[in-house]
Amino acid sequence: MPETWSLRPAVQADGAFLGDMVVEAANWRPGAARPRHEILTHPDYRRYLAGWQRPGDVGVVAVVGAEPIGAAWYRMLPRTDPGFGYVGTGVPELIIGVRPMWRAHGVGRALLRNLCASARAEGRARICLSVERGNFAQVLYRAEGFAVTQSGFGRDTMVKRLA
Repeated sequence: MPETWSLRPAVQADGAFLGDMVVEAANWRPGAARPRHEILTHPDYRRYLAGWQRPGDVGVVAVVGAEPIGAAWYRMLPRTDPGFGYVGTGVPELIIGVRPMWRAHGVGRALLRNLCASARAEGRARICLSVERGNFAQVLYRAEGFAVTQSGFGRDTMVKRLA
């Protein structure tokens, strides 16, 4: 990969690409890909995208030139419509996805660090996420200070203290 990548803030126009990254995140397991439309129309995933860049939404996109290759963002989800990794009111839930050919090149780590720094700058004390057991991303999350706080059916909720 001769080109280098950089980061930029996510904007409202990135909504479709964030959808691509939700599909990448949901289909992390090789050979077990679910159809894009099935993921994007499912309420469990739609909550991470619907009305993107509403108040409280913050994100970062990794790009090569103008081409997006990965993204991380967080949303403040209500108790009445919690995400997979919901831990409480006022704790943003992070979503991250990186195109397969750019995985293991530091893109995910840079996205994660940038987004955690944004949450800290906003005064957030914690940030959470959900990861399926067996997903190689768990190693990254642990290395970046996330700890499992809840184990669910096939997935774990992880939280990082930002203070």
